[in-house]
Amino acid sequence: MEHPDPETPAATAEPRNAFLEEKAFKSRTVLLFGAISDTSASDIARRLIALDAESDAPIDMLVSSPGGHLESGDAIHDIIRFINAPVNMIGTGWVGSAATHLYLSVPRERRVCTPNTRFLIHQPSGGAGGPASDIAIHAQEIIKARERIARTISRETGKPLEEVQEDIERDRWLSAEEAITYGLVSRIIQHKSELKRKG
Repeated sequence: MEHPDPETPAATAEPRNAFLEEKAFKSRTVLLFGAISDTSASDIARRLIALDAESDAPIDMLVSSPGGHLESGDAIHDIIRFINAPVNMIGTGWVGSAATHLYLSVPRERRVCTPNTRFLIHQPSGGAGGPASDIAIHAQEIIKARERIARTISRETGKPLEEVQEDIERDRWLSAEEAITYGLVSRIIQHKSELKRKG
């Protein structure tokens, strides 16, 4: 019977992951990569709370996400505003939909991105089925969510609410430079050292 090589990827993956997790924690860095779900929101909230309990020093949060579950994004958004430690929000890759909403949880001067980041803002969508009365209820909730998202974007960018409501009627893609003009982002950075300079 063959015995597995202790140095195979399967045997070393867990210790390596633990090592990387510890390094990320010590550097006060939180990662959101991929779709937002209840599971990822729970994990990120736990990390943010743990880092906040350890120190009031800034936390760097790297975001590359197409969005996902809106209420899970809301949870992360609210936890970031709830803790004492300030968060530097760093967009990279793409930041879309619910990810844009949580990205806007910090003041503009703490919202930065890497040069090739793209942003997507749009209204929430739904695919409710079932009885007509339930579909109507879901439609009303989507309208409420759309208004809430529009108000958040307006407040955090300085754009008039009516303009934002029009912009999110359809998918609105923005490059890093366009996101600065729109008010989503304060500046583009290429190196971590640039986070020390605010605004």
